[in-house]
Amino acid sequence: MARKKKVTAPQAKAFSVHLLTASGSFLAFLSLVAASEERWTAMFWWLGLALLVDGIDGPIARRLQVKEVLPTWSGDMLDNIIDYVTYVLIPAFALYQSGFMGEGLSFLSAAIIVISSAIYYADTGMKTAENFFRGFPVVWNMIVFTLFVIGTSEYMSFVVVLVSAILTFTPINFLHPVRVVRLRSINLAIFLAWCAFGVIALVQDMDASLLVKIGIGVTGVYLYVIGAVMQAFPQLGKIKG
Repeated sequence: MARKKKVTAPQAKAFSVHLLTASGSFLAFLSLVAASEERWTAMFWWLGLALLVDGIDGPIARRLQVKEVLPTWSGDMLDNIIDYVTYVLIPAFALYQSGFMGEGLSFLSAAIIVISSAIYYADTGMKTAENFFRGFPVVWNMIVFTLFVIGTSEYMSFVVVLVSAILTFTPINFLHPVRVVRLRSINLAIFLAWCAFGVIALVQDMDASLLVKIGIGVTGVYLYVIGAVMQAFPQLGKIKG
């Protein structure tokens, strides 16, 4: 009888990272339950926690060399599955369930989001050499949250969805606030500011003050366009040797 291989400490640590990533699926389930009950603040709290998990599991995985230690387990595939649910499917469902843009436009927007995003996730060339996303990176959780907080009109909201879906298939760069080196300190600070305004909006039960709405709007627009600006000016933020 063949003896079972003993699980090593590095393998146990590596698998624990996969479990951390997989915990995002339970957070997604909780957010979906909240969305089905139209408890939007709770839904975005759970999505925010899922975003936090998504932000920390990658650096931990690279530090523990998870790919090398457990080569038969794909953290990338696990991450993509959960990301599609938390970044795409639940925000699209929230738009539809809430009737945020009216019944017709809300349904159409949800359809545009889920279909365009599914195609995007099939693109193996979605990252550039500098770790920018090529095309809008389907962060619909951030887009929908911003629309809910600011309370944009039906047609303006639909324009945002339509333009973002179209930009998904363009060669325009979008920022990864952590992995893009150029201007990282500024970009990360602004991303954290957006998160801070978001937390305040949730504490205010989505009935955000004018200052919070302005803060989310300004930081959100910056994060949306800075990748294209850095693409147009490739020397911007480069350290001169």
